[in-house]
Amino acid sequence: MKRILFILFAICQFSLIAQTTISGKVTDSKNNPINGANVYLDGTYDGTSTNDQGEFSFSTSEKGKQTLVISFISFETYIKTAEVTSLKNLKVKLRDDVNSLDAVVINAGTFEAGEKAKVTVLKPLDVVTTASALGDFVGALQTLPGTTTVAEDGRLFVRGGEAEETQIFIDGVRVFTPFTPSTNNIPSRGRYSPFLFKGISFSTGGYSAEYGQALSSVLLLNTIDKPVQEKTDLSFMTVGLGVGNTQIWDKNSFSINTSYINLAPYLEAFPDRNSWNKPFQTLNGEMVFRHEFKDESLLKLYGAYSYTDFDVVQEDINYEDGFRFAMQNRNLYFNASYKNKFGNNWKYETGISFTNDNSDLKIFDDKINSNQNSAHIKFKLKKRFSDRFKLNFGSEYFISDFNESYTPINANKFDYGFNNNIFASFLETDIFFSKNLAAKVGVRAENTSLLDEFTLSPRASISYKSGKNSQFSFAYGQFYQNPKSDYLKFNTDFKSENTSHLIANYQTTKPGQIFRIEAYYKDYKDLVKFDDNLPTFNSTFNNNGSGYAKGLDVFWRQNGKIKNTDYWVSYSFLDTKRDYRNYTTSATPNFAAKHNISLVSKHWIEKWKSQVGFSYSFASGRNYTNPNEPGFLNNKTKNYNSVSLNWAYLIDQQKILYFSVNNALGTKNVFGYNYKNTPDMNGNFDRQAIVPSADSFFFVGFFWTLSDDKKSNQLDNL
Repeated sequence: MKRILFILFAICQFSLIAQTTISGKVTDSKNNPINGANVYLDGTYDGTSTNDQGEFSFSTSEKGKQTLVISFISFETYIKTAEVTSLKNLKVKLRDDVNSLDAVVINAGTFEAGEKAKVTVLKPLDVVTTASALGDFVGALQTLPGTTTVAEDGRLFVRGGEAEETQIFIDGVRVFTPFTPSTNNIPSRGRYSPFLFKGISFSTGGYSAEYGQALSSVLLLNTIDKPVQEKTDLSFMTVGLGVGNTQIWDKNSFSINTSYINLAPYLEAFPDRNSWNKPFQTLNGEMVFRHEFKDESLLKLYGAYSYTDFDVVQEDINYEDGFRFAMQNRNLYFNASYKNKFGNNWKYETGISFTNDNSDLKIFDDKINSNQNSAHIKFKLKKRFSDRFKLNFGSEYFISDFNESYTPINANKFDYGFNNNIFASFLETDIFFSKNLAAKVGVRAENTSLLDEFTLSPRASISYKSGKNSQFSFAYGQFYQNPKSDYLKFNTDFKSENTSHLIANYQTTKPGQIFRIEAYYKDYKDLVKFDDNLPTFNSTFNNNGSGYAKGLDVFWRQNGKIKNTDYWVSYSFLDTKRDYRNYTTSATPNFAAKHNISLVSKHWIEKWKSQVGFSYSFASGRNYTNPNEPGFLNNKTKNYNSVSLNWAYLIDQQKILYFSVNNALGTKNVFGYNYKNTPDMNGNFDRQAIVPSADSFFFVGFFWTLSDDKKSNQLDNL
């Protein structure tokens, strides 16, 4: 018996001698101990957790080289491979995990919407449930700070910039003609349905070096990568019909969306101020084909066709029989994109887009035909060297071929146009110094063949997380854009127009709410000037124009604090002046309002199975020139006010009855004044108010979804 006890004692002693103790202390970057960190040898069951002093100690029988792993949420995992006997009395500092949900976000000047956005200001659903938007993604974006309400135009005017200063991209490649054409005081609409897009990034300034040829803003639209189910959407509206369908097979999917709009029946019920020889009608079609390869690479083909036709006579104080304008427009857009991975954390994306836009215009009896072919080819590479350093670089090529002919009544035809090619390259890095501090630094180089010009654009932004829910961001950028086609078709002796952006941003977020405030300054140089009322063959052009824009944007959104209610408020202050076009002096342009306010609210009423919406838009008066008084742009219109309402009623889970009214109170808004070309007997110029074609617009629709789950509906698309 004594012998057995001796043998057991010897075995225990040998076992203890064979054990190695692993120990140390774990702290954060500020030397604060981390309690509860997981510590273990990779591939074994040996390990422990740190105590409240950050200390750990455990024994192992493993020999030779071993890998020690220490992990804790919101910190980067620590890995050390060494001889097991050397893993004693370690001093380990864990670095902040820059990919955690509470890490800093580089966001100066940018509003994100989509499933992958860490901080979402505007959700994709908001594009189509905002009462004033009428299902147009541009209409929803006009409720965000930084935009100016120019209701008679309908396009995006951002921080003192013209509409042409904002460029739109689908899946990273350029859209050259994103809006349906229109005429005076009838707003344009975006050509593309929000139904096919999964996310939106709207930059009001200081945007990435990846994007160019935009002085004020870029809008990025991303199509859905992979639909979740097959379905058919039917739309029956007071203004037309629509149908959409999605099919899925193997690694493929195909979505199509078509609509036909004709305002003739609506105008019979609700006549407006115009005389229509042919009421507005448009036919639109979109499709997306997707194929996912075995290596998880993705090919997407996007195509859109649009046809617009109308003939209208509008009241004009200078024409007794009114001003006649007729148009037929045909637009074809194609976009292909492909992305894949290779090597060690390398990714590449490539894309190409092509646009053909053809318009036949008739102004009185004069005829104008314009045809534009444009293409964009792009290739970029991305490399994630670590969680703290990412590289993004690439090149792209833009091609524009514009031709126009003008045929006055009983006169010969004039032909003119231009060809322009732009080659650009960009390089950008994301650097995360810690979970609380990150920077984006880049540069963009462009060479324009038509202007024989090379430009270099530095871009930089930095963000610092000042608290658990708050952060500061700063951005600077230089931006160039070729003069617009209205100038290049008559003259090509130009330099690129350019501006610099300075932006300071503060943002705080909590579950269900967000607040952000942003100040900016823009300095414009080399703007185009000419010496006629409108640019013509005989105009004298130069690049001597200049200007500035500065202001403050505020945004507040809250969801769920009031039961079943979501709302946001935005305010923009804008101080801007320009000396450009045919301006005789520096002045605030007639599209710029000093104060813009938007209030949007949505409420779900369970008993009624209804979502009701409310939108209010305010813009202070805009400048116009009164020739009866001295000065240029010397008067202001009255303030703009509009209240819009909508109501979506679920007849059943897949059938929706929808109603909306824009400017429900029928406010008499005035956009400016049109003056008589010649004075009366007393030397005064008579005037005519420039007003909307109709004070209010009513819309009723029935939307029916057919799907496998028998639950999906188009509430997301209303």
